[in-house]
Amino acid sequence: MSGKAGELLKEALALPLEERAELASSLIDSLDLSTGEDVEVAWQEEIARRIAEVRAGRATMVPWEEVRKKARAILHVRTADPSPTNVGS
Repeated sequence: MSGKAGELLKEALALPLEERAELASSLIDSLDLSTGEDVEVAWQEEIARRIAEVRAGRATMVPWEEVRKKARAILHVRTADPSPTNVGS
């Protein structure tokens, strides 16, 4: 990460939770150049389906700490070995 990006990150992390979430959402949106109206509709339908699954008790919930630990392990492996055979493991 460049010095400027590091400084921006430091400033962003000092923001209140809601503002950080809005900023993160805007940054993610800026990376996705392929989204169209159909994609947005599909995502809204998927979100509604997942919420219904959770509310009906049919979804298996995973604690955030466990998800974060697994994600970091995957990212660490990818960083250590960025070969295409390692993607998705």
